[in-house]
Amino acid sequence: QGRVQISRLSYLLSGSSQYIQIASVDSKAFLKESFGGCLIGAVNLKSSNRTPVVQEFESVELSCIITDSQTNDPRIEWKKIQDEQTTYVFFDNKIQGDLTDRAELLGKTSLKIWNVTRTDSALYRCEVVARNDRKEIDEIVIELTVQVKPVAPVCRVPRAVPVGKAATLSCQEGEGFPRPYYSWYRNDVPLPTDSRANPRFRNSSFVLNPETGTLVFSAVHKEDSGQYYCIASNDAGSARCEEQDMEVCECLLSLDPGAGGPVMLTGALSSVPAALCGVHGLPGVCRVWWEDPLKD
Repeated sequence: QGRVQISRLSYLLSGSSQYIQIASVDSKAFLKESFGGCLIGAVNLKSSNRTPVVQEFESVELSCIITDSQTNDPRIEWKKIQDEQTTYVFFDNKIQGDLTDRAELLGKTSLKIWNVTRTDSALYRCEVVARNDRKEIDEIVIELTVQVKPVAPVCRVPRAVPVGKAATLSCQEGEGFPRPYYSWYRNDVPLPTDSRANPRFRNSSFVLNPETGTLVFSAVHKEDSGQYYCIASNDAGSARCEEQDMEVCECLLSLDPGAGGPVMLTGALSSVPAALCGVHGLPGVCRVWWEDPLKD
């Protein structure tokens, strides 16, 4: 009484000089030694894809597979880790939280999510507890990235700029993920990031920042006139704004001071008419604008 019969068997691992020893106690086998970093009789997990990438509104499978276990009904839990907060996704055999009604467990341990949104981008931890195994617990972390296609960016293009003056064109988009990069086009021709690097634009002087979407001219030339539009792009897709005209103008002024009277300045900026009227007098004077033909 109190004695236990133990029989020990040694097995030579194929192609090595290592042995594993299995002891039999009451017809139950358990591991005496470990080998190769793997513990027999211990729960172990693997994943076919630890970094899945999917576009918004598609479905995705978070792979969690039990490769070794002596437990027939292990406890499965999924947790979501986002913004340093951990919440349950699957617990007590039920889908939890914001994945309710759009997720299910596949093959006992993997998690499938339908209609993914940008807020689903997070770390997901699969945890398995197998009570009948020598090592009862194992876990694996999956990093899910949900890509979002950009929407039409907001573009700002000055309508008229005098020759030799500076000009800034802006392009911004706030929905795309990952953050989009920007490209500018003039008359359907893509612009380089630096006009000096391309002989085709040797008469221009601009710099394009593809990260911020700004196109800056240090001094515009007549050749810079044209239709401009911007495209925001990322791995999920691209979107563009409507074309907008920018005209580079030459300012032509005539001065007619009269006989010590009011000073009249009239001008034309290329095809964009403009007039400036500076009036000086005592007492104060009344400024009146007339549409052509001019009247006295």
